[in-house]
Amino acid sequence: MNFLQNAIDAISLGAVYALAALGIGLIFSIMRLINFAHGELIMAGGFTLYSLVGQPLLVLILAALIVTSILALGMERVAFRPLRKANPATLLIASFAVSYFVQHVVLMLYGSRAMGVPFLAELATSVEFGGLRVPRLQIVTIVVTLLLMGGLVAFFRLSRIGLQMRAAAEDFNMARLVGVKANRVIAFAFAISGVLACMVSFYLVAQTGSVSYKMGVSMVLIAFVSSVVGGMGSIAGAALGGFLVGIISVSLQAYLPVELRPYRDAFVFLIFILFLFWRPEGLLKSRADRERV
Repeated sequence: MNFLQNAIDAISLGAVYALAALGIGLIFSIMRLINFAHGELIMAGGFTLYSLVGQPLLVLILAALIVTSILALGMERVAFRPLRKANPATLLIASFAVSYFVQHVVLMLYGSRAMGVPFLAELATSVEFGGLRVPRLQIVTIVVTLLLMGGLVAFFRLSRIGLQMRAAAEDFNMARLVGVKANRVIAFAFAISGVLACMVSFYLVAQTGSVSYKMGVSMVLIAFVSSVVGGMGSIAGAALGGFLVGIISVSLQAYLPVELRPYRDAFVFLIFILFLFWRPEGLLKSRADRERV
């Protein structure tokens, strides 16, 4: 019974990590940009909920989705588009600069203390399944994540812009030569990453009941690790890596000796460092990195 309980916890946490990793992996697959400012998109979603407390739930959700998408598009247009032809190191530094700037704007506006947000408090209750007590938030998280992933698969396979994004991820220069508009494709990728970040912020706020200006920092680090483990440049690999990190995190929390559990995160990162010694390209290799004939 404990195993099943831990399995549900692991899948739920892995679903959140997978969403965060998808946002990182999607941008990297097209631009070769590791966007550490993705954490501030998560934060923006949380502070939008805080700023509109008291409004109907639908208004809160739509407003947060719109704000994070617009902020993601703004990041792309102002900070990353002028540097698009720069080397990856320059883009990485730019993402840190954007992250630092947005964090400190929020710090000036709201202060450094965490603030409570009553969001989806009804999901804190549990449902019993054959002796298992599963929080409603975990059920909603798993279901919504699976629906989002299914929607993304359909979007990439069936829509014209989705096919263009897949082509750009495989060979951006060739895609441009056959008529794919770079600005449009990259803007769509950033908008989708904003939506994914917002969904992560919904989970974090519902789980903790609070927001802070650093709420996205640890999540973006985990998302980066998940993307590396899954295979940088592979969108499917990013999702797989997220689930794997979640499963290992919960397993260590459940089965480590009590005195070692405070160091769980250190063990998680150690495991994946050792994994990357064995398979540095990650679990799934992106098509863009495969040898072409």
